[in-house]
Amino acid sequence: MTNKLTTLIALAATSALAAETKPAVQKMPEVTVTDANLLTEERPVGETGRPEWTSARRFPTTRVYIQKEPWEVGVETWWRYRNKRDGTKVSRMTGEIEIGLPHRMQLDLYYDMAVQGDRSSRTEDYAVELRYALADWGKLPLNPTVYAEYKFVEEGADVLELKLLLGDQLPGGWHYGANFVWEKELAGERTTEWQLVAGVSKTLIDGQLSLGVEGKYVHETTSTSRGEPEHKIHVGPSAQWRLNDKFSVATTVLFGLTDDAPHEECWLILSYDFGKSGESKYKPISGRR
Repeated sequence: MTNKLTTLIALAATSALAAETKPAVQKMPEVTVTDANLLTEERPVGETGRPEWTSARRFPTTRVYIQKEPWEVGVETWWRYRNKRDGTKVSRMTGEIEIGLPHRMQLDLYYDMAVQGDRSSRTEDYAVELRYALADWGKLPLNPTVYAEYKFVEEGADVLELKLLLGDQLPGGWHYGANFVWEKELAGERTTEWQLVAGVSKTLIDGQLSLGVEGKYVHETTSTSRGEPEHKIHVGPSAQWRLNDKFSVATTVLFGLTDDAPHEECWLILSYDFGKSGESKYKPISGRR
């Protein structure tokens, strides 16, 4: 009996000692990973988890989602050239300031200057634009973003423009966007345009070079020609070259396929991103599993 009692006491003491010396269980922080097959420019950044390629204008004529994080600032300079079928050649120079806002919003301010074929120039309009993404990236199909722009026209009627921006990415470095556009002149001839604008591109060098195709359809009427609309169809190649994480160049040459469309419409856009003071805009967030 004494031997059994001694054995039980020894076992109890051994168990107590083991419990005291057992290391405490520590809960490690949750870690999420990004798909290793994603290009660097496709990895999520910012508070919305949007892919990094949306930070620079991929398509000159087609917008995708929002480009700026809250309080990031960027500038763009546009040159647009139209060679019309009546022989008229018109250029437009545009300066744009982009400002990121909280709650998935972005504010853009524009100044447009028209340059005629004889090189005479004039201020065309000032414009203010606000866009709002309906959800974080990937939460809704095609990442819908609504867009409103008001143009204060110097010589003529003011213009209101509304857009629905859609866009996403596909495996293999493919990216695409589509915009549904309604534009209305608020006085004068009350010109009304319905547009479908789209672009698709393929990344050739990750974060540096992509090539693609863009197209645009425009249905245009005035107050005296509602029953006889103009139909303008343009298609052509496009390219984006990113010199670094702040400076990029986007260009496209669209060829008119209908009698109402210009022979050519060319775009060249230079973009520079100032980012936020003391913070790199390209710091990725934790990826999705």
